[in-house]
Amino acid sequence: MGRFSVITLTDAAASRVVEITSSREDALGIRVGIKKGGCAGMEYTIDLVTEAKPGDDVIEKNGSKVFVAPEAVLYLLGTEMDFEITKLRTGFVFNNPNQTSACGCGESVELTPARPEALTPAIS
Repeated sequence: MGRFSVITLTDAAASRVVEITSSREDALGIRVGIKKGGCAGMEYTIDLVTEAKPGDDVIEKNGSKVFVAPEAVLYLLGTEMDFEITKLRTGFVFNNPNQTSACGCGESVELTPARPEALTPAIS
């Protein structure tokens, strides 16, 4: 039985993580988290990982490693992480089912924690 992943990565996101980490000698991957801030209340954070922290959830795809901060897990459950290049913006994009709104500039979001009971399959 496969292990449940907090988030999934698109091929584009995995490729970008590999690009970022391959140019830094001591990098293991990137860490995705959340913090309070912005006009909508929360912001996604992305940091370079040189050392895993206890409790980190690790997602691996195509040679990339994404560490999810433990305090962010309930807010990121079911999220797809993508990487996009457009005329106006280049960066990671989070398609998050727990996002209830976003500010107009797109820098901050409103998130509600996932309900743990939604993760357990119903028994009929």
